[in-house]
Amino acid sequence: MSSHGHTDRAGHDRSPGPGPDPRPGLPGAADPGVRGAAPVIAGLLLAAGGGRRLGGRPKALLPYRGRPLVENAVRVLREAGCGPLHVVLGASAAEVRARADLAGCVVVDNPAWQEGMGSSLRVGLASLAGTGAAAVLVCLVDQPGIGAAAVARVRGAYRSPASLAAAAYDGERGHPVLFGADRWADITATATGDRGARDHLARHAHELVLVECADVAAAFDIDTPSDLAHLD
Repeated sequence: MSSHGHTDRAGHDRSPGPGPDPRPGLPGAADPGVRGAAPVIAGLLLAAGGGRRLGGRPKALLPYRGRPLVENAVRVLREAGCGPLHVVLGASAAEVRARADLAGCVVVDNPAWQEGMGSSLRVGLASLAGTGAAAVLVCLVDQPGIGAAAVARVRGAYRSPASLAAAAYDGERGHPVLFGADRWADITATATGDRGARDHLARHAHELVLVECADVAAAFDIDTPSDLAHLD
């Protein structure tokens, strides 16, 4: 176990207030807690990618401002007020643990990371069971142009454990995405391959709140060698 965080190898409208009682067995269902208490909005960072189009360089370890890229994403979630923070690793997980400072995070391994983002999302949601989180805000490690301002905006769209919100860039849906805890079971059941939560988002498009963030963030991905220029 790394000193950087606890390891859990998981294999598998407008007024804020307590939502409906969670269904029995729902992963990570929110504890109603004290009436009027601020909801717990967890941060989930998907950082398992192997960087296939980058010559097999794990995205979490790409250098950014002198430190591994994964540290930037954790900082963004923390500054946006998310917590607890869970990080899903996959490619070169042991090396990421050794080189990156992930103190204060729950670090989870996805042994099936090569299956795609869907597997990491399932592992991450499972790791949130018992945290009392009312919602989770999901970010991707390879989008350094999305900072705390955009994440905080999407976090602010939380209304209940049934909330569904995403950042938008000139009207186009992007990341981060906020999922109320009532949605986690369905997302876990349908997240496959690289589609992640797209099936759930498509079926519930009429419930999705888009939060425009183009004025405070740039939603580029680090996928190819030419994209590495964004890290300079």
